[in-house]
Amino acid sequence: MKRIGWIAGLALLATAGWATTAAAQGTLRTAIGSNLNTLDPARSTIGEEYIYDHLVFNGLTRIDAELLVKPDLAERWENSADLKVWTFHLRHGVKFHHGRELDAEDAVATFKRILDPVTASRGASALDMVSNVEAVGTHSVRFTLKYPYAGFQDIFGERQLKIVPRDRLDALATQPVGTGPFMFKSYTPSDRMELVKNPNYFEPGVPKLDGIVLRIIPETAARLAALQSGAIDLLWNLPLESIETVKRNPALKVDSVATATWDGIILNNARPPFNDLRVRQALALTIDKDQLVQLALFGNGAPTHSPIPPSHGYFAKDVPIGKPDVEKAKKLLAEAGYPNGFEVPLQVPQEREARVRLGVAVRDMAQKAGIRINVERVPFASYTENVAGKAQMYVDGYFARPTIDTAVYPFYHSSGSWNTRLWNYKNDLIDKLLDQSRVTQDEAARRKLFTDFQKIASDTVPSIIAYSANHVNGLRNEVKGFHSTPMMWLELKEVSIAK
Repeated sequence: MKRIGWIAGLALLATAGWATTAAAQGTLRTAIGSNLNTLDPARSTIGEEYIYDHLVFNGLTRIDAELLVKPDLAERWENSADLKVWTFHLRHGVKFHHGRELDAEDAVATFKRILDPVTASRGASALDMVSNVEAVGTHSVRFTLKYPYAGFQDIFGERQLKIVPRDRLDALATQPVGTGPFMFKSYTPSDRMELVKNPNYFEPGVPKLDGIVLRIIPETAARLAALQSGAIDLLWNLPLESIETVKRNPALKVDSVATATWDGIILNNARPPFNDLRVRQALALTIDKDQLVQLALFGNGAPTHSPIPPSHGYFAKDVPIGKPDVEKAKKLLAEAGYPNGFEVPLQVPQEREARVRLGVAVRDMAQKAGIRINVERVPFASYTENVAGKAQMYVDGYFARPTIDTAVYPFYHSSGSWNTRLWNYKNDLIDKLLDQSRVTQDEAARRKLFTDFQKIASDTVPSIIAYSANHVNGLRNEVKGFHSTPMMWLELKEVSIAK
Protein backbone atom coordinates (compact mmCIF):
# COMPACT_ATOMS: atom_id res chain seq x y z
CA MET A 1 0.00 0.00 0.00
CA LYS A 2 1.36 3.38 -0.95
CA ARG A 3 1.66 5.89 1.84
CA ILE A 4 -1.45 7.92 1.01
CA GLY A 5 -1.80 8.77 4.68
CA TRP A 6 -2.51 6.35 7.51
CA ILE A 7 -6.05 7.56 8.08
CA ALA A 8 -7.12 7.37 4.44
CA GLY A 9 -5.22 4.13 3.91
CA LEU A 10 -6.83 2.36 6.87
CA ALA A 11 -10.25 3.57 5.82
CA LEU A 12 -9.66 2.07 2.37
CA LEU A 13 -8.69 -1.24 3.95
CA ALA A 14 -11.95 -1.30 5.86
CA THR A 15 -14.16 -0.41 2.91
CA ALA A 16 -12.30 -2.85 0.63
CA GLY A 17 -13.48 -5.74 2.79
CA TRP A 18 -10.23 -6.58 4.57
CA ALA A 19 -11.70 -5.73 7.96
CA THR A 20 -14.87 -7.75 7.39
CA THR A 21 -12.97 -10.79 6.18
CA ALA A 22 -10.58 -10.74 9.12
CA ALA A 23 -13.39 -10.46 11.65
CA ALA A 24 -15.29 -13.33 10.02
CA GLN A 25 -12.22 -15.53 10.48
CA GLY A 26 -12.13 -14.83 14.21
CA THR A 27 -9.00 -12.72 13.97
CA LEU A 28 -8.67 -9.83 16.40
CA ARG A 29 -7.02 -6.77 14.88
CA THR A 30 -5.35 -4.43 17.32
CA ALA A 31 -3.18 -1.34 16.91
CA ILE A 32 0.11 -0.58 18.63
CA GLY A 33 2.24 2.52 18.32
CA SER A 34 5.73 1.36 17.43
CA ASN A 35 7.85 -1.46 16.07
CA LEU A 36 9.14 -4.31 18.18
CA ASN A 37 12.91 -4.06 18.47
CA THR A 38 13.32 -7.72 19.39
CA LEU A 39 11.39 -10.99 19.25
CA ASP A 40 13.54 -12.49 22.01
CA PRO A 41 11.56 -12.23 25.26
CA ALA A 42 14.72 -12.14 27.35
CA ARG A 43 15.76 -8.93 25.60
CA SER A 44 12.39 -7.16 25.55
CA THR A 45 12.22 -3.64 26.99
CA ILE A 46 9.12 -1.86 25.62
CA GLY A 47 5.36 -2.27 25.91
CA GLU A 48 4.78 -3.51 22.39
CA GLU A 49 7.30 -6.30 22.99
CA TYR A 50 5.65 -7.20 26.29
CA ILE A 51 2.31 -7.67 24.52
CA TYR A 52 3.88 -10.15 22.11
CA ASP A 53 5.78 -11.90 24.93
CA HIS A 54 2.59 -12.44 26.89
CA LEU A 55 0.72 -13.91 23.93
CA VAL A 56 3.44 -16.25 22.63
CA PHE A 57 5.26 -17.41 25.79
CA ASN A 58 4.60 -18.52 29.37
CA GLY A 59 6.50 -18.19 32.63
CA LEU A 60 6.75 -20.54 35.57
CA THR A 61 4.10 -18.41 37.30
CA ARG A 62 1.82 -15.64 36.10
CA ILE A 63 0.28 -12.47 37.49
CA ASP A 64 -3.51 -12.33 37.17
CA ALA A 65 -5.74 -9.26 36.82
CA GLU A 66 -5.83 -8.85 40.62
CA LEU A 67 -2.01 -8.94 40.74
CA LEU A 68 -2.09 -12.32 42.45
CA VAL A 69 0.50 -14.99 41.63
CA LYS A 70 -0.94 -18.11 39.98
CA PRO A 71 0.56 -21.28 38.50
CA ASP A 72 1.51 -21.15 34.83
CA LEU A 73 4.03 -23.65 33.44
CA ALA A 74 4.79 -24.64 37.02
CA GLU A 75 1.73 -26.29 38.50
CA ARG A 76 3.14 -26.20 42.05
CA TRP A 77 6.28 -25.32 44.01
CA GLU A 78 7.79 -25.60 47.46
CA ASN A 79 10.69 -24.08 49.36
CA SER A 80 13.08 -25.05 52.11
CA ALA A 81 12.56 -23.76 55.63
CA ASP A 82 15.35 -21.22 55.20
CA LEU A 83 13.80 -19.91 51.93
CA LYS A 84 17.03 -20.54 50.03
CA VAL A 85 16.02 -23.60 47.98
CA TRP A 86 12.96 -23.48 45.74
CA THR A 87 11.68 -26.32 43.58
CA PHE A 88 9.13 -25.77 40.80
CA HIS A 89 7.25 -28.71 39.28
CA LEU A 90 6.33 -28.29 35.62
CA ARG A 91 3.08 -29.36 34.03
CA HIS A 92 3.31 -32.59 32.06
CA GLY A 93 2.28 -32.67 28.43
CA VAL A 94 2.87 -28.98 27.62
CA LYS A 95 4.16 -28.66 24.07
CA PHE A 96 6.19 -25.94 22.44
CA HIS A 97 4.81 -24.57 19.21
CA HIS A 98 7.25 -26.71 17.19
CA GLY A 99 5.82 -29.87 18.75
CA ARG A 100 8.32 -30.92 21.40
CA GLU A 101 7.24 -31.36 25.00
CA LEU A 102 8.49 -28.89 27.59
CA ASP A 103 10.86 -30.31 30.18
CA ALA A 104 13.06 -29.11 33.03
CA GLU A 105 16.14 -28.68 30.83
CA ASP A 106 14.30 -26.01 28.84
CA ALA A 107 13.71 -24.02 32.01
CA VAL A 108 17.33 -24.45 33.08
CA ALA A 109 18.61 -23.31 29.69
CA THR A 110 16.21 -20.34 29.75
CA PHE A 111 17.35 -19.01 33.11
CA LYS A 112 21.04 -19.64 32.57
CA ARG A 113 20.76 -17.71 29.33
CA ILE A 114 19.01 -14.79 31.07
CA LEU A 115 21.68 -14.73 33.76
CA ASP A 116 24.49 -14.78 31.19
CA PRO A 117 25.78 -11.19 30.79
CA VAL A 118 26.21 -11.83 27.07
CA THR A 119 22.41 -12.00 26.74
CA ALA A 120 22.09 -8.51 28.26
CA SER A 121 18.62 -9.32 29.60
CA ARG A 122 16.88 -6.79 31.84
CA GLY A 123 15.43 -9.82 33.59
CA ALA A 124 18.82 -10.75 35.02
CA SER A 125 18.51 -8.30 37.91
CA ALA A 126 15.26 -9.98 38.99
CA LEU A 127 17.27 -13.20 39.41
CA ASP A 128 20.16 -11.59 41.25
CA MET A 129 19.60 -13.86 44.25
CA VAL A 130 20.05 -17.08 42.22
CA SER A 131 23.34 -18.92 42.68
CA ASN A 132 22.38 -22.11 40.84
CA VAL A 133 19.56 -23.56 38.74
CA GLU A 134 19.34 -27.26 37.91
CA ALA A 135 16.96 -29.91 36.64
CA VAL A 136 15.64 -32.44 39.15
CA GLY A 137 14.29 -35.24 37.03
CA THR A 138 12.46 -34.42 33.81
CA HIS A 139 9.86 -31.95 35.10
CA SER A 140 11.23 -30.24 38.19
CA VAL A 141 13.57 -27.25 38.44
CA ARG A 142 15.55 -26.39 41.56
CA PHE A 143 16.84 -22.91 42.35
CA THR A 144 19.46 -22.38 45.04
CA LEU A 145 19.57 -18.79 46.29
CA LYS A 146 22.37 -16.71 47.75
CA TYR A 147 20.07 -15.48 50.50
CA PRO A 148 16.52 -16.09 51.73
CA TYR A 149 13.87 -14.61 49.47
CA ALA A 150 10.29 -15.00 50.61
CA GLY A 151 8.57 -13.90 47.40
CA PHE A 152 10.66 -15.85 44.92
CA GLN A 153 7.65 -17.38 43.15
CA ASP A 154 6.33 -13.89 42.35
CA ILE A 155 9.37 -12.97 40.29
CA PHE A 156 8.49 -15.30 37.42
CA GLY A 157 5.63 -13.07 36.40
CA GLU A 158 8.31 -10.64 35.17
CA ARG A 159 8.05 -10.00 31.44
CA GLN A 160 11.52 -11.17 30.39
CA LEU A 161 11.40 -14.46 32.32
CA LYS A 162 9.52 -16.50 29.71
CA ILE A 163 10.45 -20.12 29.05
CA VAL A 164 11.94 -20.83 25.62
CA PRO A 165 13.00 -24.15 24.04
CA ARG A 166 16.66 -25.03 24.45
CA ASP A 167 16.82 -26.36 20.89
CA ARG A 168 15.57 -23.13 19.28
CA LEU A 169 17.59 -20.46 21.05
CA ASP A 170 19.36 -19.39 17.88
CA ALA A 171 16.01 -18.90 16.11
CA LEU A 172 14.39 -16.63 18.70
CA ALA A 173 15.25 -13.46 16.78
CA THR A 174 13.49 -14.57 13.58
CA GLN A 175 11.27 -17.61 14.19
CA PRO A 176 10.39 -17.53 17.90
CA VAL A 177 8.81 -20.56 19.55
CA GLY A 178 7.01 -20.58 22.88
CA THR A 179 4.24 -22.45 24.69
CA GLY A 180 1.72 -19.58 24.76
CA PRO A 181 -1.89 -19.42 23.55
CA PHE A 182 -0.81 -17.91 20.23
CA MET A 183 1.97 -18.87 17.82
CA PHE A 184 4.20 -16.56 15.84
CA LYS A 185 3.39 -16.44 12.11
CA SER A 186 5.15 -13.37 10.70
CA TYR A 187 6.46 -9.93 11.49
CA THR A 188 6.89 -7.05 9.05
CA PRO A 189 8.39 -3.98 10.77
CA SER A 190 6.40 -0.78 10.31
CA ASP A 191 3.41 -2.85 9.20
CA ARG A 192 2.22 -5.78 11.31
CA MET A 193 2.80 -8.91 13.35
CA GLU A 194 0.56 -11.92 12.79
CA LEU A 195 -0.11 -14.59 15.40
CA VAL A 196 -2.27 -17.70 15.06
CA LYS A 197 -4.11 -19.87 17.57
CA ASN A 198 -2.12 -22.56 19.37
CA PRO A 199 -4.38 -25.62 18.91
CA ASN A 200 -2.42 -27.55 21.56
CA TYR A 201 -2.51 -24.94 24.33
CA PHE A 202 -2.50 -26.57 27.75
CA GLU A 203 -5.48 -24.67 29.14
CA PRO A 204 -8.68 -26.28 27.85
CA GLY A 205 -11.09 -24.20 25.79
CA VAL A 206 -8.73 -21.31 25.06
CA PRO A 207 -7.78 -19.34 23.14
CA LYS A 208 -11.11 -18.62 21.47
CA LEU A 209 -9.68 -16.47 18.68
CA ASP A 210 -8.22 -17.97 15.52
CA GLY A 211 -5.53 -15.32 15.35
CA ILE A 212 -4.29 -11.84 16.17
CA VAL A 213 -2.97 -9.08 13.93
CA LEU A 214 -0.92 -6.37 15.64
CA ARG A 215 -0.98 -3.39 13.28
CA ILE A 216 1.89 -0.94 13.79
CA ILE A 217 0.44 2.56 13.42
CA PRO A 218 2.68 5.32 14.83
CA GLU A 219 0.28 8.24 14.36
CA THR A 220 -2.24 8.73 17.16
CA ALA A 221 -4.95 10.10 14.88
CA ALA A 222 -4.52 7.17 12.52
CA ARG A 223 -4.93 4.61 15.31
CA LEU A 224 -8.11 6.29 16.47
CA ALA A 225 -9.47 6.54 12.91
CA ALA A 226 -8.77 2.84 12.40
CA LEU A 227 -10.81 1.99 15.49
CA GLN A 228 -13.66 4.26 14.46
CA SER A 229 -13.80 2.91 10.91
CA GLY A 230 -13.67 -0.74 11.95
CA ALA A 231 -10.26 -1.37 10.40
CA ILE A 232 -9.12 -2.52 13.86
CA ASP A 233 -11.07 -4.02 16.74
CA LEU A 234 -8.96 -2.88 19.68
CA LEU A 235 -6.67 0.07 20.31
CA TRP A 236 -4.08 -0.79 22.95
CA ASN A 237 -3.10 2.07 25.24
CA LEU A 238 -5.78 4.43 24.01
CA PRO A 239 -4.46 8.00 23.93
CA LEU A 240 -5.99 9.71 26.94
CA GLU A 241 -7.08 12.73 24.93
CA SER A 242 -9.25 10.37 22.86
CA ILE A 243 -11.21 8.84 25.74
CA GLU A 244 -14.20 11.17 25.47
CA THR A 245 -14.31 10.77 21.68
CA VAL A 246 -14.47 6.99 22.04
CA LYS A 247 -17.11 7.20 24.77
CA ARG A 248 -19.35 9.28 22.51
CA ASN A 249 -19.25 6.69 19.72
CA PRO A 250 -22.04 4.09 20.21
CA ALA A 251 -20.01 1.48 18.31
CA LEU A 252 -17.08 1.74 20.74
CA LYS A 253 -16.30 1.34 24.43
CA VAL A 254 -13.52 2.21 26.85
CA ASP A 255 -11.96 -0.20 29.34
CA SER A 256 -9.48 1.04 31.97
CA VAL A 257 -7.69 -0.02 35.15
CA ALA A 258 -5.41 1.63 37.71
CA THR A 259 -1.77 0.56 37.53
CA ALA A 260 1.67 1.09 39.03
CA THR A 261 2.96 2.15 35.62
CA TRP A 262 4.78 5.45 35.87
CA ASP A 263 6.21 8.28 33.78
CA GLY A 264 8.98 10.57 34.88
CA ILE A 265 11.70 13.06 34.12
CA ILE A 266 14.91 11.04 33.93
CA LEU A 267 17.95 12.94 35.19
CA ASN A 268 21.44 11.62 34.50
CA ASN A 269 23.08 11.79 37.92
CA ALA A 270 26.49 11.19 36.35
CA ARG A 271 26.41 14.28 34.12
CA PRO A 272 26.28 18.00 34.92
CA PRO A 273 24.20 19.74 36.02
CA PHE A 274 22.25 16.86 37.54
CA ASN A 275 25.26 15.33 39.25
CA ASP A 276 24.65 18.09 41.83
CA LEU A 277 21.96 17.16 44.36
CA ARG A 278 20.98 20.81 44.78
CA VAL A 279 20.13 21.12 41.10
CA ARG A 280 17.91 18.04 41.21
CA GLN A 281 16.21 19.32 44.34
CA ALA A 282 15.69 22.72 42.75
CA LEU A 283 14.04 21.22 39.70
CA ALA A 284 11.74 19.15 41.93
CA LEU A 285 10.75 22.32 43.80
CA THR A 286 9.38 23.85 40.60
CA ILE A 287 6.98 21.00 39.89
CA ASP A 288 3.32 20.59 40.84
CA LYS A 289 2.59 16.88 40.44
CA ASP A 290 -1.16 17.30 40.90
CA GLN A 291 -1.10 19.58 37.89
CA LEU A 292 1.02 17.08 35.95
CA VAL A 293 -1.68 14.42 36.41
CA GLN A 294 -4.22 16.80 34.93
CA LEU A 295 -2.04 18.16 32.14
CA ALA A 296 -0.43 14.91 31.01
CA LEU A 297 -3.09 12.32 31.90
CA PHE A 298 -6.29 14.38 31.92
CA GLY A 299 -6.78 13.16 35.47
CA ASN A 300 -6.32 9.45 34.69
CA GLY A 301 -3.69 8.72 37.34
CA ALA A 302 -2.30 9.76 40.72
CA PRO A 303 0.83 11.68 41.84
CA THR A 304 3.55 9.64 43.51
CA HIS A 305 7.14 10.06 44.64
CA SER A 306 8.53 6.67 43.55
CA PRO A 307 7.43 3.62 41.54
CA ILE A 308 5.38 2.59 44.59
CA PRO A 309 1.88 3.92 43.76
CA PRO A 310 -0.57 5.43 46.27
CA SER A 311 -2.73 2.31 45.96
CA HIS A 312 0.01 0.05 47.37
CA GLY A 313 0.08 -0.89 51.04
CA TYR A 314 3.72 0.18 51.31
CA PHE A 315 3.09 3.67 49.94
CA ALA A 316 4.61 6.22 52.34
CA LYS A 317 1.63 8.45 53.07
CA ASP A 318 3.66 10.53 55.50
CA VAL A 319 6.15 11.51 52.80
CA PRO A 320 4.55 14.57 51.22
CA ILE A 321 4.13 14.97 47.49
CA GLY A 322 6.05 18.22 47.25
CA LYS A 323 4.49 21.50 46.24
CA PRO A 324 6.29 24.18 44.22
CA ASP A 325 8.60 26.57 46.06
CA VAL A 326 10.24 28.67 43.36
CA GLU A 327 12.17 30.93 45.73
CA LYS A 328 13.76 27.98 47.49
CA ALA A 329 14.55 26.47 44.08
CA LYS A 330 16.35 29.68 43.03
CA LYS A 331 18.35 29.67 46.26
CA LEU A 332 19.50 26.10 45.69
CA LEU A 333 20.48 26.89 42.12
CA ALA A 334 22.55 29.86 43.28
CA GLU A 335 24.31 27.66 45.86
CA ALA A 336 25.08 25.18 43.10
CA GLY A 337 26.67 27.87 40.96
CA TYR A 338 23.69 28.69 38.73
CA PRO A 339 22.42 32.07 40.04
CA ASN A 340 20.86 32.79 36.65
CA GLY A 341 19.57 29.29 36.10
CA PHE A 342 20.77 27.16 33.20
CA GLU A 343 19.70 25.82 29.82
CA VAL A 344 19.26 22.11 29.11
CA PRO A 345 17.72 19.93 26.37
CA LEU A 346 14.89 17.55 27.24
CA GLN A 347 14.18 14.65 24.90
CA VAL A 348 10.59 13.39 24.68
CA PRO A 349 9.32 10.36 22.69
CA GLN A 350 7.20 11.83 19.93
CA GLU A 351 4.85 8.82 19.67
CA ARG A 352 4.08 8.81 23.42
CA GLU A 353 1.68 11.74 23.70
CA ALA A 354 1.27 11.74 27.49
CA ARG A 355 5.04 11.87 27.90
CA VAL A 356 5.27 14.75 25.43
CA ARG A 357 2.67 16.63 27.47
CA LEU A 358 4.61 15.81 30.64
CA GLY A 359 7.80 17.24 29.18
CA VAL A 360 6.09 20.44 28.01
CA ALA A 361 4.42 20.92 31.40
CA VAL A 362 7.71 20.48 33.29
CA ARG A 363 9.39 22.92 30.89
CA ASP A 364 6.81 25.58 31.69
CA MET A 365 6.99 24.98 35.44
CA ALA A 366 10.80 24.97 35.62
CA GLN A 367 11.06 28.23 33.68
CA LYS A 368 9.85 30.17 36.72
CA ALA A 369 13.11 29.33 38.53
CA GLY A 370 15.32 30.14 35.55
CA ILE A 371 15.71 26.56 34.31
CA ARG A 372 15.35 26.91 30.54
CA ILE A 373 14.35 23.56 29.05
CA ASN A 374 14.42 22.99 25.31
CA VAL A 375 11.99 20.19 24.43
CA GLU A 376 13.24 17.96 21.62
CA ARG A 377 10.94 15.34 20.06
CA VAL A 378 12.76 12.09 19.30
CA PRO A 379 11.36 8.94 17.63
CA PHE A 380 10.69 6.39 20.34
CA ALA A 381 12.40 3.69 18.27
CA SER A 382 15.73 5.46 18.72
CA TYR A 383 15.40 5.96 22.49
CA THR A 384 17.24 2.79 23.45
CA GLU A 385 20.23 3.54 21.25
CA ASN A 386 20.50 7.31 21.47
CA VAL A 387 18.71 8.60 24.57
CA ALA A 388 18.30 6.14 27.46
CA GLY A 389 21.21 6.36 29.88
CA LYS A 390 23.02 8.91 27.69
CA ALA A 391 21.01 12.15 27.64
CA GLN A 392 21.23 14.70 30.44
CA MET A 393 17.47 14.87 30.84
CA TYR A 394 14.61 13.07 29.11
CA VAL A 395 11.10 11.77 29.61
CA ASP A 396 10.50 8.06 29.89
CA GLY A 397 8.17 5.66 31.64
CA TYR A 398 8.03 2.08 32.84
CA PHE A 399 5.32 -0.50 33.28
CA ALA A 400 4.14 -2.00 36.55
CA ARG A 401 6.37 -4.78 37.89
CA PRO A 402 5.15 -8.06 39.40
CA THR A 403 6.58 -7.37 42.89
CA ILE A 404 7.58 -4.35 44.92
CA ASP A 405 11.17 -5.60 44.87
CA THR A 406 11.29 -5.77 41.06
CA ALA A 407 9.57 -2.37 40.90
CA VAL A 408 12.27 -0.72 43.00
CA TYR A 409 15.52 -2.68 43.31
CA PRO A 410 16.59 -2.68 39.62
CA PHE A 411 15.86 1.05 39.38
CA TYR A 412 17.40 2.39 42.61
CA HIS A 413 20.09 -0.03 43.77
CA SER A 414 23.50 1.05 42.49
CA SER A 415 23.93 -2.35 40.80
CA GLY A 416 20.42 -2.41 39.34
CA SER A 417 20.16 -2.99 35.59
CA TRP A 418 17.60 -0.21 35.06
CA ASN A 419 19.53 2.21 37.26
CA THR A 420 22.61 1.90 35.07
CA ARG A 421 20.41 2.31 32.00
CA LEU A 422 18.60 5.37 33.35
CA TRP A 423 19.86 7.78 35.98
CA ASN A 424 23.13 6.30 37.34
CA TYR A 425 22.06 6.98 40.91
CA LYS A 426 24.17 5.83 43.85
CA ASN A 427 23.22 6.02 47.50
CA ASP A 428 24.70 3.75 50.15
CA LEU A 429 21.66 4.00 52.43
CA ILE A 430 19.31 3.08 49.60
CA ASP A 431 21.52 0.09 48.72
CA LYS A 432 21.47 -1.07 52.33
CA LEU A 433 17.69 -0.74 52.65
CA LEU A 434 16.99 -2.58 49.41
CA ASP A 435 19.46 -5.36 50.21
CA GLN A 436 17.87 -5.77 53.62
CA SER A 437 14.35 -5.87 52.16
CA ARG A 438 15.27 -8.94 50.12
CA VAL A 439 16.11 -10.99 53.22
CA THR A 440 13.41 -9.64 55.54
CA GLN A 441 10.35 -11.84 56.01
CA ASP A 442 8.51 -9.84 58.66
CA GLU A 443 5.79 -7.75 56.98
CA ALA A 444 6.00 -4.78 59.32
CA ALA A 445 9.77 -4.66 59.00
CA ARG A 446 9.55 -4.77 55.20
CA ARG A 447 7.02 -1.93 55.19
CA LYS A 448 9.38 0.14 57.35
CA LEU A 449 12.30 -0.51 54.99
CA PHE A 450 10.31 0.62 51.96
CA THR A 451 8.96 3.64 53.81
CA ASP A 452 12.52 4.69 54.64
CA PHE A 453 13.48 4.10 51.02
CA GLN A 454 10.75 6.45 49.83
CA LYS A 455 11.84 9.17 52.27
CA ILE A 456 15.45 9.05 51.09
CA ALA A 457 14.48 8.86 47.41
CA SER A 458 12.19 11.84 47.84
CA ASP A 459 14.98 13.86 49.49
CA THR A 460 17.77 12.92 47.09
CA VAL A 461 15.71 13.14 43.86
CA PRO A 462 17.37 10.47 41.69
CA SER A 463 14.86 11.60 39.08
CA ILE A 464 11.29 12.86 39.16
CA ILE A 465 8.59 10.17 39.16
CA ALA A 466 5.58 12.22 38.19
CA TYR A 467 2.62 9.89 38.63
CA SER A 468 1.20 6.39 38.36
CA ALA A 469 -1.03 6.17 35.30
CA ASN A 470 -4.25 4.34 34.50
CA HIS A 471 -4.14 1.90 31.58
CA VAL A 472 -6.90 2.56 29.05
CA ASN A 473 -7.91 0.57 25.98
CA GLY A 474 -10.49 1.35 23.33
CA LEU A 475 -12.43 -1.40 21.59
CA ARG A 476 -15.37 -2.07 19.35
CA ASN A 477 -18.58 -3.51 20.80
CA GLU A 478 -18.06 -6.75 18.87
CA VAL A 479 -15.08 -7.61 21.09
CA LYS A 480 -16.29 -9.77 23.97
CA GLY A 481 -14.56 -10.92 27.14
CA PHE A 482 -11.80 -8.30 27.15
CA HIS A 483 -10.50 -6.68 30.34
CA SER A 484 -7.55 -4.32 30.73
CA THR A 485 -4.78 -5.55 33.04
CA PRO A 486 -2.66 -3.61 35.56
CA MET A 487 0.45 -5.07 33.92
CA MET A 488 -0.58 -3.40 30.63
CA TRP A 489 -0.22 -6.43 28.41
CA LEU A 490 -3.15 -7.80 26.39
CA GLU A 491 -4.94 -10.72 28.00
CA LEU A 492 -6.69 -12.28 24.98
CA LYS A 493 -7.20 -15.97 25.84
CA GLU A 494 -10.86 -15.49 26.72
CA VAL A 495 -11.60 -12.84 24.08
CA SER A 496 -13.92 -13.51 21.15
CA ILE A 497 -15.48 -11.45 18.37
CA ALA A 498 -19.25 -11.47 17.97
CA LYS A 499 -20.23 -12.52 14.46
